Amino acid sequence: MLQKVVEYFIPVHLTSGNEYYRRVRLVAYTIFITAIFSLFYVSVSWVAGYTMGLLIMLGGFLSYIVLLFLLRHGLNVFKAANIFGLIGALGVYGCIYFSGGFESPVLPWLASTPIVILLIAGKKSGYFWAIVAVIMVVGFGTMHYNGYIFPKEYSKSREAFFFLSCHSGLVLIIFLISLVFENVRIRASKEVHQQKDELQNTLSELRATQNQLIQSEKMASLGELTAGIAHEIQNPLNFVNNFSDVNTELIDELKEQLATGNGQEAMIIADDIKDNEQKINHHGKRADAIVKGMLQHSRASTGKKEPTDINALADEYLRLSYHGLRAKDKDFNANFTTDFDESVGTIEVVPQDIGKVLLNLYNNAFYAVNEKKKQLNGTFEPSVAV
Repeated sequence: MLQKVVEYFIPVHLTSGNEYYRRVRLVAYTIFITAIFSLFYVSVSWVAGYTMGLLIMLGGFLSYIVLLFLLRHGLNVFKAANIFGLIGALGVYGCIYFSGGFESPVLPWLASTPIVILLIAGKKSGYFWAIVAVIMVVGFGTMHYNGYIFPKEYSKSREAFFFLSCHSGLVLIIFLISLVFENVRIRASKEVHQQKDELQNTLSELRATQNQLIQSEKMASLGELTAGIAHEIQNPLNFVNNFSDVNTELIDELKEQLATGNGQEAMIIADDIKDNEQKINHHGKRADAIVKGMLQHSRASTGKKEPTDINALADEYLRLSYHGLRAKDKDFNANFTTDFDESVGTIEVVPQDIGKVLLNLYNNAFYAVNEKKKQLNGTFEPSVAV
């Protein structure tokens, strides 16, 4: 019930979990509890025949309720805390003055204001109201020392009741506000842990999404590469098929020459067949190298270096990049040339990783020259040199 009432006075635009929200809840609880105590002391003052105390406490109660509504409508929490301190100090001052001054049973209440403000508003405000309380004590003491007579507007027969209620109420209200402070602190700690768990879950989801995006990017890259491979592998396969067909015809001719006993012509045909077989072997190895390159690109990198013909790798991925872009965009066209240092030979690298780097570089280069061609309305001849 108490929580529902206090939550009503918290601005609706505030979200739980941050420090400012926690501070607002703390101040709202404190003001509300003090307002209830003020209302209680209205009845205490009435029983004790303490008319001024009744009026002061009733005024304090109404002031606290107004302050709660101001807090709900956006009053800064630190301003609200200090206005609360001002209302409390004025109420305590009035009660002390009309109940015996330096000898008043209300005098210990001077300690409550700075303690409570320290809890809800921090050290700076707490120190300020502590100084105010000291000044008030010194002021009442000086007036008492100089013989000033303070009124004691409460019933003598109810003096013990009034004294006991003042001191027990002081202890009780500070105790309750301390409980509120601790409760809000514990709740804030739980909210922090809850937010931490939520952030951890979000982070895990983001990592999973990141892995999915990386995998999707790899598959997209593999798709473009496959298009280039399909075109690139077609050339050596065409050579293999053509030379195989030629060899079939040459074998038939060889049989005819052998049947007629023309050995010299048969030897010439046999040499042609051998040359064609070497070409078939060369282009078959070329197709094999392309397929192996595709498999290396699709596999996760082992991070293991191996002797690699870097010139062949660079040339292979250049062609794959070009044909991959051509397969993706039929209007794309560009020249490309190579000027490799043949003395480099093989070097120790991770072929999958270097291949991916080269593919990205080539794709970027082809993209750049193609964009320049578009900007210059086709007057620029796109060309990439490696």
